[in-house]
Amino acid sequence: MNNELTKLLGIEYPIIQGGMMLIAGAKLTAAVSNAGGMGTLGQRMDTAEWQEEIKKTKALTDKPFAVNLPLHTPDLDKKLQIITDQGIKIVVTAAGNPARLMGALREAGCTVMHVIAAAKQAVKVAEAGVDAVIAEGGESGGMVARDRVSTMVLAPMVVDAVKVPVVAAGGIGDARGLVAAFALGAQGVQLGTRFIAVEECEAGDDWKQGICKAKDTDTMVVPRGPAQGRVLKEEIHPGAMAGIVSGMITKVETVKDIIDRMVAEAEPVLKGIEDNLRA
Repeated sequence: MNNELTKLLGIEYPIIQGGMMLIAGAKLTAAVSNAGGMGTLGQRMDTAEWQEEIKKTKALTDKPFAVNLPLHTPDLDKKLQIITDQGIKIVVTAAGNPARLMGALREAGCTVMHVIAAAKQAVKVAEAGVDAVIAEGGESGGMVARDRVSTMVLAPMVVDAVKVPVVAAGGIGDARGLVAAFALGAQGVQLGTRFIAVEECEAGDDWKQGICKAKDTDTMVVPRGPAQGRVLKEEIHPGAMAGIVSGMITKVETVKDIIDRMVAEAEPVLKGIEDNLRA
């Protein structure tokens, strides 16, 4: 599965964990990186707490990991300084145009990935100089765009629109999603909800079990301040963020088991496709 994306990030498998605020802590981030993917440390509103989580992650893994940096986060300048001081080399930005940060991030030697929800956004951030884009479809959990485009449509449109590597996100939870993403032209996948229902995630057990109990119609989009978010329905778990892929998740597992299975099941299929194309 080595490609431009894995080389860019220095990882073994093109599987990225979404940087979910508050619940994507050091333990989860390190577990994904140690399993061959790329963990992404979620934001903390408290800057000192976030810095401590970075230090904990570095103590738990010597593999590449990213930090999530929403552009509306408080104390942005302080967090940029922490990124520099801690030697962070991969940053995932979101919620705005990262152009104003690119100078500082480049000076710090960072590879920058940006989350987008529309092809026109991908073009703008590519022009700003990001190294890769994460095309997140409306199936995803957490904060979602008002004009939601499905991953099946968004990913190939973004692939056609930019020259940098594209990561598909939203509605992906197993090897079939990984294979589908490659078929759409993406070079990797980002998983969020699938990495909530794991032993290493900081989410509460009731949240994890709510995801495991949910069916395909058990999420909904609700107002979240000026934006909106996809959550589990009230009768499943009031207010807990989760994507539609919850309907495919039936049990809490370890990160390593999930990644190992995805890779083992996807590699033969991808090899078969590649061999047929060469024939």
